Amino acid sequence: MTGPEPSLTPHPGYRVCVGVMLLNARGEVFVGRRRDKKKREHVAPGYEWQMPQGGVDPGEAPLAAALRELYEETNVRSAAFVAEAPAWFAYDLPGDVAKEAWRGRYRGQTQKWFALRFTGEEREIDVAAPAGHKPEFEAWRWARIDELPGLIIPFKRPVYERVVEAFRALATPA
Repeated sequence: MTGPEPSLTPHPGYRVCVGVMLLNARGEVFVGRRRDKKKREHVAPGYEWQMPQGGVDPGEAPLAAALRELYEETNVRSAAFVAEAPAWFAYDLPGDVAKEAWRGRYRGQTQKWFALRFTGEEREIDVAAPAGHKPEFEAWRWARIDELPGLIIPFKRPVYERVVEAFRALATPA
């Protein structure tokens, strides 16, 4: 993608992405521990956990991108749509990281978040060999929704706080 598509987002100069809050039947949230700890746009010591997320391909609808990213990162296909965040949430990369990440093309990311309910069995989740793609996570677990902002790299924390606020009422047993 050469840049954010104006029809998708009000944040020019940001990489267009999606994020997925995958909830289990107990109201807990899937988080994965990032595998590549050298990518400073993703991790910092002690902040390796995040929810599935990734870029939107040209011409791809955000929900379709969210389902694709979830599958590519976790092997999960058994997920039902629950909700969409009311807005795009953006964050800026720190200046030194922005020069390295994505060849300096973006100042950050703008993300559309979706809440999905996991409807399968945990053996479906495979972060070691997800859908034949290069693994992004080395481990995974279920977390309480209130834990999420403290798990993510600090410069992404305001987005996670907004995601938690948008979906808090959904994090209850199904």
